[in-house]
Amino acid sequence: MSAVFDSPDTLTQALAGTGYIVDDELATAVYLAATLARPILIEGPAGVGKTAIAAAISQALDAPLHRLQCYEGLDAGHALYDWDYPRQFMAIRLAEAGHAGIDENTLYSDRYLLQRPVLAALASDRRAVLLIDELDRADEAFEALLLEALADWQISIPEYGTVRAATPPIVIVTGNRSRELSDALRRRCLYAWIDYPSLAHEARVLKARLPEIDAALAERISRFLARVRGLDLVKQPGLSESLDWARALITVGASDLANERVPTTLAALVKDPTDIQALRRYWHELIDESA
Repeated sequence: MSAVFDSPDTLTQALAGTGYIVDDELATAVYLAATLARPILIEGPAGVGKTAIAAAISQALDAPLHRLQCYEGLDAGHALYDWDYPRQFMAIRLAEAGHAGIDENTLYSDRYLLQRPVLAALASDRRAVLLIDELDRADEAFEALLLEALADWQISIPEYGTVRAATPPIVIVTGNRSRELSDALRRRCLYAWIDYPSLAHEARVLKARLPEIDAALAERISRFLARVRGLDLVKQPGLSESLDWARALITVGASDLANERVPTTLAALVKDPTDIQALRRYWHELIDESA
């Protein structure tokens, strides 16, 4: 299998071109997953960029992105494949009306096969990116449905046959550790953990994703959030929230955190009433410490 990226450095540069900043460890893990044709399981708190990395890889490679959003009760019919039963039924009725028979092989053919995200990624005529997002939200039984696809790059369909990927997709599996994923799935994947960003990393991300932001404001936001994450909050703000907040500050014309409009923009930063009260309680201390 040909390498997708020449090296981890090449991958880092390619993702930086999309505005996604990775450190060396994550770049190497993703590079190995893509080069060795192995899925990669990426875990970490919500909002730190797990989902975004799949979109960045897709953009960097100009590859189709197939996203499977997991939830409790998810089954093969929504994740792997399904049959277009209404059209099959119509074909049977039309055949009966014309006093003709219909071959079972015709009913279970490409014409009636519905490609869900996993099958669509495997059947793609060029390398695709498959995002299996928040797998820990799905039932444990659903993980077993994925094992064949993730281990052998194929799906066995009883009525149709086996679909094998000509070019294995780049597979990103994400989780928030709301439950422990099975050992069987973990063994099939490489692994990476994305934590809340360091001050320097967050400033780099803000500057990369928001070219219009003032460098001093980006660094001040990063220092402020480093202190906010030290509070006992219900939900710590991740990178996605810091980007939303930075956009909000730019939109209202706040070039510095001392601006009187800044406290009115908390809706973009924290999403829990208790957390809003905590920030307002420690607001002046947080502002002074991040100066």
